[in-house]
Amino acid sequence: MIQSATLITLRFRRRLVQQDGTIDAVYFPLSCMVSLLVTTDGRPQVEIATIGNEGVVGASELIQAQGAMGLNLVQLPGVAVRVEAGTFRRLLDTHPPVQKLIHQHFYALMRQVFYGAACNRIHSMEERCARWLLMTHDRAGRTTFPLTQEFLSHMLGVRRATVNLATGMMKKAGFISYVRGKVTVIDRAGLESASCPCYQAIIRAYDSLLPALPKVTGDSQVLRLSAGRPLCPPTFT
Repeated sequence: MIQSATLITLRFRRRLVQQDGTIDAVYFPLSCMVSLLVTTDGRPQVEIATIGNEGVVGASELIQAQGAMGLNLVQLPGVAVRVEAGTFRRLLDTHPPVQKLIHQHFYALMRQVFYGAACNRIHSMEERCARWLLMTHDRAGRTTFPLTQEFLSHMLGVRRATVNLATGMMKKAGFISYVRGKVTVIDRAGLESASCPCYQAIIRAYDSLLPALPKVTGDSQVLRLSAGRPLCPPTFT
């Protein structure tokens, strides 16, 4: 493990870096999830991707010496490994395989962004809601996890009132329960059947690009996207 790396707890809604902000550290989520949101001209923020323990926050921008692609906001609280930007930059310079892995993760992340953009255009709100719930469930690693109406509205790009319609249909079908800002996945298979094909397409993109590791089980669920392809912090010294 990099000697200067720090294991930290990230609180709900902590802002790791503002859109276009300078990357001063990279984060490897272990049990948390970070949302990437973008906005223009002060308009409402829209989520374009999420990063769990399959990925890393801030590394791709650091390689390109660019500001953050969007606001990086903690949506599921938990633990992450934090590495100072200068330390990580030196690691990349001396270990090309690590840089290659970061590039692969960035490509997979862009596939997630592109599928999300297409999905918002061609699929129904209910299908999109099911897809985002599945991806959040993957990264949460447990059956019940916090998910506010505000976050769902960012996920779906709709008003909060419209969120009630989507979650209401999922609840009526018996796929989830949603009480006081917490979602419980009751019928995972049903939720997958309600999702658009983009969910499986995103899974295949990550599977094809990131190294395969043994599946991890937790809370009676198989952790798919996030636990199946973790991008662990480098162990070089």
